[in-house]
Amino acid sequence: MLGPLIGCHVSHFYIIRTLGSGGMGVVYEAQDTRLPRSVAIKFLKPALAADTTAVRRFKREARLAASFNHPNICTILDIDDGTDQPFIAMELLQGRSLRRRLEAGPLALGEIVDVATQVADALGAAHDHGIMHRDLTPGNIFLTDSGLVKLLDFGLAKQHTSIDDDALLSDNLTASGAAAGTIHYMAPEQFAGN
Repeated sequence: MLGPLIGCHVSHFYIIRTLGSGGMGVVYEAQDTRLPRSVAIKFLKPALAADTTAVRRFKREARLAASFNHPNICTILDIDDGTDQPFIAMELLQGRSLRRRLEAGPLALGEIVDVATQVADALGAAHDHGIMHRDLTPGNIFLTDSGLVKLLDFGLAKQHTSIDDDALLSDNLTASGAAAGTIHYMAPEQFAGN
């Protein structure tokens, strides 16, 4: 069970502070003790750790996002599911989510075009690899301080083509007839089951 982690070692990571949380996980900043780098580590929420479907979806998130490399997709560095605290280690990004940025006011037209172009590049790369994100929200779009936009959270992604024979990548993790995604940001086609 996920307990207090700040100041603890988990695998080869030293947990420093909480960065935030989402639907499935809690994200911390950590120091990699094997390599000289800071990382972000996403742990499955304690309430979901006993849910085998949630654990499988969590593992699939890491595998799908790590199955290809693109500058506009957050890089997955490691996954650990051998403990009662499964986690995904990823690059630590400096900046803020599009959701947080929008809280400060609307974007200028040039910013909108830049963000949309970079998100489209990320989605295009994912689609080229047979992956549909299915949860494109302002909270899953990260604006780095350097101006690079990063797409996050492949937890609801759908695999259209198999990258290997691993059963973890099968798309039977969404209940039949259920629409996957954040309702306010879903395409009308998702409600039709497409």
